[in-house]
Amino acid sequence: MSMPQEFKSFAMKGNVVDLAVGVIIGAAFGKIVASLVEDVVMPLIGTLMGGVNFSGLAFAVGSASLKYGKFLQTCLDFLIIAAAIFLAVKLINRMRREEPAAPATPAAPPKQEVLLEEIRDLLKRR
Repeated sequence: MSMPQEFKSFAMKGNVVDLAVGVIIGAAFGKIVASLVEDVVMPLIGTLMGGVNFSGLAFAVGSASLKYGKFLQTCLDFLIIAAAIFLAVKLINRMRREEPAAPATPAAPPKQEVLLEEIRDLLKRR
């Protein structure tokens, strides 16, 4: 198999495509959560704390500026994303458990047992 054919075979496997879709959706979800935290949650928290603007919180160490306000925002982003993923996984697991188990079909008896039953039935008839 040539290299391009092998790559195409690899790239078109179900798991690779599913993973790519998951990464793209995850990146978009991360942007939504970042906007939610930056534009909605942090201004509300800042207002409740007396008008503090978290994105502007920083202190200088020599010529460097340590922006710990942005770090707090990023931590809150992570907590919201982690909580959303936790709830989604919990919901999926609950939906899986609620599916009724299919009734098990009895396994076919072994060939020897079938033959013995036939012999028994023949002997009864005599």
